[in-house]
Order: sequence, then structure tokens, then C-alpha cells
Amino acid sequence: MVALIAGPTASGKTALALQLAKSRNVVIINADSAQVYSDLPILSAQPSEIEQRSAPHRLFRYLDGQTHCSAARWANDAKAAINEAHDAGALPVLVGGSGLYIQTLLNGIAPIPEIEPELRACIRKMPVAQAYAALEKLDPVVAATLGPADIIRISRALEVMEGTGRSISEWRKIKTGGIAKDINLRPLLLLPPREWLYGRCDLRFEQMIHNGAIQEVEALLAQQMPHDAPVMRAIGVPEITALLDGSMSRSEAIERGKIATRQYAKRQFTWFRNQAPAEWPRMTDEINDSNRGNFETIFQ
Repeated sequence: MVALIAGPTASGKTALALQLAKSRNVVIINADSAQVYSDLPILSAQPSEIEQRSAPHRLFRYLDGQTHCSAARWANDAKAAINEAHDAGALPVLVGGSGLYIQTLLNGIAPIPEIEPELRACIRKMPVAQAYAALEKLDPVVAATLGPADIIRISRALEVMEGTGRSISEWRKIKTGGIAKDINLRPLLLLPPREWLYGRCDLRFEQMIHNGAIQEVEALLAQQMPHDAPVMRAIGVPEITALLDGSMSRSEAIERGKIATRQYAKRQFTWFRNQAPAEWPRMTDEINDSNRGNFETIFQ
């Protein structure tokens, strides 16, 4: 059996996983794209050291901030962590809000060959308008589905077309490597009331600031990482960076950070509501001490 606790940021996933760890032999496996990085444990809301000592935790803080963690890489790492948990006689509990990661692990991913580094570098240096024009010429169907400023998806579609001779849309019709048919999945999806969730987002960002998020970003900036390093795009980093360089006041940085967090939570909420299988159990109430123990029967 593999347990899954998924949902938007600040919905209470970690608390439920730790609650389950009180009564079961579990291994908690991170399924959040920001929490794989070692540089921002506070700002990415990773479980505290005390919480991580209460049960084995895997795939938290295991990559440096310059390493790109694709959904495919995480899925392979998660498979290994799941097998390790089963070998130890423990219940693996996937916990996180990265829907693409979870989807890739369960359903597989298109087997797109590795793109030559030189080709990838060349395409990613292109101005977005030039890349979009090239994609419109080579793969007009995919280009029509993308915004002309969506440089990440435009570059990816273009490099796949150039590097393999096939459209990325054709590759995506093929999926390999998913484990859904090989496991007994017990999922739980957290979709609490929006206003309650947004209030939690605001409160948590304030707590992050109070608990050292500013110093955490200051230490990150001291490493002089490239601006396009994955960790530099984490929610809160641009806002706190602006605070540190004096282009934003403390109150404005905090407010902007709250807004960015709420927007992220909204995107996650929408993704899980629309993309998760309809048969997955959903908790739509506020998560609190009085009802936190009611979910455990799902994982019996």
C-alpha cells in the first residue's frame, strides 16, 4: 500500500502525515517541488527538525538550489524511496502539492529522448519572440496552444521538435514508467474552504518572516547563484530580495509574499480539483485538532 496526502500549500498536509505517524510505522516522502531543495527549509515550509525526527522523512532537502529537479527525476527518486519503505515494513506516505510530480509517478511520462545540450542552450538563449516564431513554423498546432510570452514551454516544445523531429504533443500520447497499476494507492485530497486556506497562507508567510526567512534568503543571495536557478524562483525569494536591496519596504514585501502564496495555492487548488481522479476521497472542511484524526480510516 502507498498512502498519498495531496493538496494546495497550507492546507494541512504535513500535520495529517505526522498524525498518521503516531499510530503507524510510516516513511514520509516529499512530493513538493520546492521542498527538494536544501537552501530554503523555512520559506518552502519544510517539516521542522523536530517533526522530521518523529518519523523517517525522504526527499526533503536532498538537492542544491542550482540543480533542476524534473518531474521524471523526482518520480524515479520517489520509486526508490517507496521500495525502501516497503522493504523496511513501513507504509510510504507521499505528501505534497506538486500535481505534476504525483501525476508523473502514478501515470508515467512521455519517453522524450535527452536533447543535445548544445541545441538546448542555443534555443534557450533565443528571445521569446524569435523562439515563438520558430515554433509556429515547425509545430503550429502546439504553438497555437501556448501564450507568445510563455518562454519555458515554447523553448521546451521547440527543442523537442528540433531535437527529435517529432512534436511534443505526439510524444505526450505515450506514457511509460507509471506505478499506479502496481500499487494499492490510498489517496486523500485536501480541498478546504478557500478563505480559510488563504488565511492560513497569510499567517504562515508572516510566521516564516518571523522565523528567519529573511536571513535564509540573505544567505541564499550570498551564494551568487544564477538568476535562473530553480531555487531563485521560489515563492517569497523575489519579494524578500527586493526588501534586502531596498527596492521594497518590509510591509510591501510581506504583502507581496502573501499575495504570491495565495495565488500559488489557488493554482494548486484548481489543478487538484480538476485533474485529480474523481474517485479520490476529498476533505473539504477546515483541518483542525477536532477532525484531524478522522481521516486515518482511509489508510486502513
